[in-house]
Amino acid sequence: TGARVMKLPNTGAWILFVSRRFARVDGRGKNALTSFLASAGIAFGVMTLIVVMAVMNGFQSGYIESILELSSFHVRSYPVSQTETAVLVDFLKDSSLVRGFSPFAEAQALSVGKNGCQEAAFIRFVPENILETDEGFANQISLQAGSFDLSGGKVVIGSRLARVLGVGVGDTVSLLALSGSSDTELLSASRVFTVSGIFSCAYADINASFMFFSLDTAKRLSVSPLVYGIKLNKIAQDGKFIHALKQSVPNIRVESWRTYNKSFFGALKTEKNILMMLVFIIFVVVAVNIFNAMRRMIFERREEISVLSALGARPFYIQAVFLMQGLLIGLGGAVPGLLLGMLISVRMESVFFIISKTMYYIQYALIFVFNPANLAFLTENSMFMFYAQIPARMFFGETAVITLFGILSALISSYAASKHILKLSIAEVLRYE
Repeated sequence: TGARVMKLPNTGAWILFVSRRFARVDGRGKNALTSFLASAGIAFGVMTLIVVMAVMNGFQSGYIESILELSSFHVRSYPVSQTETAVLVDFLKDSSLVRGFSPFAEAQALSVGKNGCQEAAFIRFVPENILETDEGFANQISLQAGSFDLSGGKVVIGSRLARVLGVGVGDTVSLLALSGSSDTELLSASRVFTVSGIFSCAYADINASFMFFSLDTAKRLSVSPLVYGIKLNKIAQDGKFIHALKQSVPNIRVESWRTYNKSFFGALKTEKNILMMLVFIIFVVVAVNIFNAMRRMIFERREEISVLSALGARPFYIQAVFLMQGLLIGLGGAVPGLLLGMLISVRMESVFFIISKTMYYIQYALIFVFNPANLAFLTENSMFMFYAQIPARMFFGETAVITLFGILSALISSYAASKHILKLSIAEVLRYE
């Protein structure tokens, strides 16, 4: 006549009740250790991935913001006539998408400092009052010496470039070879400028190559054409802005930050994706362990499963019991991992300080035992202090995906392991028992 199907007054409550009964029994012995190690593996994976991504985001954001604010802008526009320039300026003033804009010109040159020291330099001609008109520029640039004074043919140069040329504030640099239009003299010994300031930013290449001059200097050196650098309220609105600009000035040439820095930003994105993929392997290993543990647990529960089935419980409900256990394992690992990852990311400076001190004292103990004569040369690793200065940045979307992936890895493993329940023969199990 067939088995009668159990009618459950509250299916969710029944599943939770049976799951808690199983968990109470499994809370002792080998199964308890297996569940703990599974949750600990998920917690370690979530914590590691959150911390790694936060450090990587902070590291890359410093680069990206310096490049966009000091070098490439969000959008570049290249007007070719005064009429086109006037229309462009009117459009930029009226656009709600625009945070600010400024004209500039650029060239490349061979710079010469003290004692004949030479280095290739990237020349940027900007308005003299750019620190007042461009807040993003002012926030990203940090003056190490002197002032940002471009008046009277003065120059502000990057810190690494200043070291290579051997110059400081008040010294002079020469531009022996300068690129530009046909009106620009390539070689000249008369292009001598006084250093008024030395700056630094988060991107080392800018520190090693950039020189800032005023637009008046560009006119004197016949460097052209002028380019308009445009900064938007939201960096992701570049496509919308370019579309609107093309409708007002159809033939104008524009370039987004996505294409101007395509190779560099593409490399950063690839690096980040590969790093995330490598750390995600932790979840794969944990998921395999959960799968094997759950398969063994289901095998040990054959009698209970058969009894529940004989009483009318549907196979799907019994499978949901083990899915509930997988969910608890996932939550028991993902939530602590999330909290620890956020705590470490917020206190990154303290973490690297502890690591630096720990490594130092370990090395001190080893050298003291095996080679005491070298103790005088032992110093702390300065790279830890450099890492400590990198601001960790957590993005809600990434953090949520990492946490959910930790939970899903346990759920998917439990589902794969519990599929065997649907094929279990009640009569066969009870006959052998």
